[in-house]
Amino acid sequence: MNYSFPKLLETLVEGPERRLVLATIVEAEGSTPQVVGASAIFSETGLEAGTVGGGILESRVESIAREALQDGKARLVTFRLDANHSDMEGAICGGAARVLVDPGVGRGRAVFEKALKEIRRGGVGFLVAGMDPLEADRVAVKRSWLPYEEVFALKGADRPPVPLGFSDSEKDLRDPDLRKWGRYVFAELVVPLPRLIIAGAGHVGRAVARLGRLLDFSVTVIDDRPEFADKDRVPEADEIVVGDIEKSVRHVAESEDNYFVIVTRGHRKDGEALRAALKRPAAYVGMIGSKTKVETMRREFLRAGWATEKEWAGICTPIGLDIGSKTVEEIAVSIAAQLILVRSGRKSAWPL
Repeated sequence: MNYSFPKLLETLVEGPERRLVLATIVEAEGSTPQVVGASAIFSETGLEAGTVGGGILESRVESIAREALQDGKARLVTFRLDANHSDMEGAICGGAARVLVDPGVGRGRAVFEKALKEIRRGGVGFLVAGMDPLEADRVAVKRSWLPYEEVFALKGADRPPVPLGFSDSEKDLRDPDLRKWGRYVFAELVVPLPRLIIAGAGHVGRAVARLGRLLDFSVTVIDDRPEFADKDRVPEADEIVVGDIEKSVRHVAESEDNYFVIVTRGHRKDGEALRAALKRPAAYVGMIGSKTKVETMRREFLRAGWATEKEWAGICTPIGLDIGSKTVEEIAVSIAAQLILVRSGRKSAWPL
């Protein structure tokens, strides 16, 4: 599952006049700098978005991408990442990565546009690359977008009709229909970006929004002050909501992939946002505050029946990891680190 792919899709769809190469790790063995599904987009000037791991692997992939741009042919290339003791810059991962380097993304733009449209509507699906070998390491690539619901409706399947990850269809006999995709098949589950809802557009809220954008969240900022909740002031936000904080938080569409960060301008507004966020599906609810403030609010919520002890225990407050943060930027980093920790530890909501 690739949380960053929606942003890569935007780059592929919104740059029709540019020649781009999409490189994706389709198979990995041993220790590698990135996981299967990691993708990067290259242009004639170099890396545009994403990553296949950085360092020497990314440098090698970029070199192949430049070659692919010249002749217009896709490659399926295996990179050995064994240490070379005579080369101080040698890769020391000790594994191998197989990478699809495809300069034909323009031909697949309709597929990418369809995928992006579905993702933006909250849809989920599989981005499939079917590959047939040509000469040497060259391959012909055919791309498809399969909505999640359609995939599991096929034949009443309890698994997708194409493998997640990389498959040599001549060896994979689990499904006789697999051959229609090509000699090799790679399918990646693509889901919408998790939604980061920031209640409060003050200094901390703005800093968290900047980091949230970098960390592949869809960022919503809520504040009742129009001079604070402003696109020019928080350009990283995908959505800005100006209105009553409690009502605005309640109106956020329910999802188990919602991450609520409560950093308003004071105790009362924090409490309003927290009441709206509690008892709703969410991956994360965090609220800023000193230990004294948090304990005062805890007693208030328990006494009023707004939360049970168990529900309160699920709130990350005081918010953020304890890294000794003092400045606004350090506080934002501590919050972002906690968001990453929660996101990386969650099980997928999509049964595969």
